[in-house]
Amino acid sequence: MKQINWGILGLGNIALKFAEAFKSVKNARLLSISSKDIHKLNYFKKNFKIENEYCFNRYEDLLKCSDLDIIYIALPNSLHFDWIVKCIENEKNILVEKPATIKSSEVAEIMSFIKDKNLFFSEAFMYLYHPQILKIINLINEKTIGKLVSMESFFGNDILTKRNIFGFKKKKKLDKDHRLFNKNLGGGAILDLGCYPVSFSTLLAKLTSNFDYQNIKVLNKKLDIGDTGVDIDSYAEIDFGNDFKSYIGASFSKNLGKSTKIKGTESNLIIEDTWQADSSCIRIIGKKNQEIKVNSYKNIYCNEIEILSNCLLENKKFPSYPGLSIEDSYENMKILDKWIN
Repeated sequence: MKQINWGILGLGNIALKFAEAFKSVKNARLLSISSKDIHKLNYFKKNFKIENEYCFNRYEDLLKCSDLDIIYIALPNSLHFDWIVKCIENEKNILVEKPATIKSSEVAEIMSFIKDKNLFFSEAFMYLYHPQILKIINLINEKTIGKLVSMESFFGNDILTKRNIFGFKKKKKLDKDHRLFNKNLGGGAILDLGCYPVSFSTLLAKLTSNFDYQNIKVLNKKLDIGDTGVDIDSYAEIDFGNDFKSYIGASFSKNLGKSTKIKGTESNLIIEDTWQADSSCIRIIGKKNQEIKVNSYKNIYCNEIEILSNCLLENKKFPSYPGLSIEDSYENMKILDKWIN
């Protein structure tokens, strides 16, 4: 079987999970890595058996590697735009970790840079490639829950509370240099976690009648801004202007979980784990109760790598549905802009 050769730019925690997935995927291999941290570079080299000639401590050298088919950008949010542009300049296909950029104007620039290029581009929302998402879409299209009315979707973990040796809870001091809490690095709960329910909201809204991005309004915003100037607990309502609304939340200070509730005129659809699908379970509650299990790879990134590699093998320049086009990424980023500001 022909394989797609991948390179990873930036070797943080997300890159580690992504790299592990190559062990289970047949149509792709992790060929090359790049990091300014020599310890990370050596760890990845050893654990993923990367040949020395494909290990780079300069990002630019990875971009110049002629043996790569696609580069996965796993750098902090604030660096995405610059390295997307450099990938385009070096004629490299791109998968960029979410959010694609930190503001919609940057995505607009990328769209203008890439429009005349024969290059693949996608934003890395791994949950979209898990088979439970297509199952949910099919259930909705089959009118299993009736007509779509609304959805509630959240992503949040309390990472700001710790327990002392006596078991008492204590709030952590925000680290202004950590990427999650540094505004200059694109920190904040909305950009880090809120982009998930936003992307899922627009995906479902497109299944309704009279959908138009121009009709979208972001209402009833509630943002708790931390000491470092980024949001740590945020909520909003997305009104799609066609009788479908989405209520979303993202938090670093509350355990909101990863569930989604989709309301229809006849029944409700509950997704227990929307984003990682560690234990995929879809429940339908209403006139006829039902529980649906969806099997897949243990590592959710396997689905993403396998499907996107197939796209490249088929010479596609955009991901298979329900993956996002660059136009979708732009429109979602506009919603994030409105939520943050």
